[in-house]
Amino acid sequence: MTSPVRYLMEAGLLDKFYLGGEWQKPIGSSTTSVVNPATERSIADIALGNEQDVDCAIAAARGAFAGWSRRPAAERAALLDRVHSLLIDRMELFAQALTCEMGVAITCARRAQVPLAAEHIRVARDNLTRYPFVARRGSTAIMREPIGVCGLITPWNWPLYQITAKVAPALAAGCTVVLKPSELSPLSALLFAGLMEDAGCPPGVFNLVNGTGPIVGAALAAHPQVDMISITGSTRAGVLVAQAAAPTVKRVAQELGGKSPNIILPDADLRRAVRLGVAAAFRNLGQSCSAPTRMLVSRPQMAEVEVLAASAASECVVGDPLVERRTHGPIANRPQFERVQTMIGVGLEEEAKLVIGGQGRPDDLHIGLYARPTIFSNVHREMRIAQEEIFGPVLSIVPYDSMEEAIEIANDTVYGLGAHVQGADLETMRTVAAQIQSGQVHLDYPDWDPNAPFGGYKRSGNGREYGLEGMEEYLETKAILGFYR
Repeated sequence: MTSPVRYLMEAGLLDKFYLGGEWQKPIGSSTTSVVNPATERSIADIALGNEQDVDCAIAAARGAFAGWSRRPAAERAALLDRVHSLLIDRMELFAQALTCEMGVAITCARRAQVPLAAEHIRVARDNLTRYPFVARRGSTAIMREPIGVCGLITPWNWPLYQITAKVAPALAAGCTVVLKPSELSPLSALLFAGLMEDAGCPPGVFNLVNGTGPIVGAALAAHPQVDMISITGSTRAGVLVAQAAAPTVKRVAQELGGKSPNIILPDADLRRAVRLGVAAAFRNLGQSCSAPTRMLVSRPQMAEVEVLAASAASECVVGDPLVERRTHGPIANRPQFERVQTMIGVGLEEEAKLVIGGQGRPDDLHIGLYARPTIFSNVHREMRIAQEEIFGPVLSIVPYDSMEEAIEIANDTVYGLGAHVQGADLETMRTVAAQIQSGQVHLDYPDWDPNAPFGGYKRSGNGREYGLEGMEEYLETKAILGFYR
């Protein structure tokens, strides 16, 4: 099949933005290179927007809002249905784009990154068709109405998945949007804009401007004609967006960092719990904000868990992400690669026990941003590797002496995005889960649920994505008293 870069190049889209239903040249002249992390070579140059480009996109979204917000729910659902069908049809094209722009193993792109992105669209469509936008409370009508023009800022680690997690519920709610994807992984976003056009999205309902956070992201956040900002990214980026948005008192939804615990209770099936725990921590090479990168283990079981964890990590096959037998590709970009290497060094300096892995590339890889899956043990809660988000294939095994201490350690972080609990007794797991300060808790590695709301406590953010709650983020509440007589 045609490569994603060639596909976009032949369509003439690499140097354009999608504004008001048309592909337009940017006002500015800045560009940036898209680097394939497996080869460390540039594969494309894309245009970067400026404040004037943002103004044009917002004007298009504002002009389209009145008409789109009044469209019947069935019409909005029909658009989402077409978008979903086209994404399924183009799954391989998107999978190839994700692999070359941010290094995800092609098998993961095909089995997770693209199909799960499609699920966000399906769920938004299904929820829209049955959502009660007007409810009666005595003589008062409680109406839920679209908030308006929404600026959507998405990250480089799950590029398409995060786009659909925001665009689909926003459009379902009746909002219009301006998308700013990460400039580090923009190819899938350009393909998605083309898909929206082919699905017959009305002009101005969906708009895309590529650019950097300090320029395009900041302009979106500060713009008085933007009613809401939704950002997925680092906690630092979320703070900057919130500060820029504050003077206009717009709604800000943030899905930010995490340092998720995985409590292995003493009665858990250790072989299963540890193997799946390592797999969950290293999924997408650990570049997931909710990755369970702290494995909490009863102290008498530490030695056994270390052996099981090392065995599980040794099954990771790191290498060329286009080779199907590779389970993991490279780190997505150079700054993140350097961050991972630095934090592995920090773990060694803190005298945590290195179980497997370490600094540098795997021995057989000399080109590409490849990291060694690394596990530390005897990690104390105050260590930097136990407190800071690393965003790479680094797992810390932390001992505890009682269930109460395990819960205390789990909550001893500024984050609160996700958590896991493993054990043989469901009631005990439920009791532990109820005391963990996080937006999601997974008991015994359940299947992913696209209807389960996702978001954080503490510095992991505000607001929720996915499911009904994800759509309600884009709605305002209006009470009309005396509506019913």
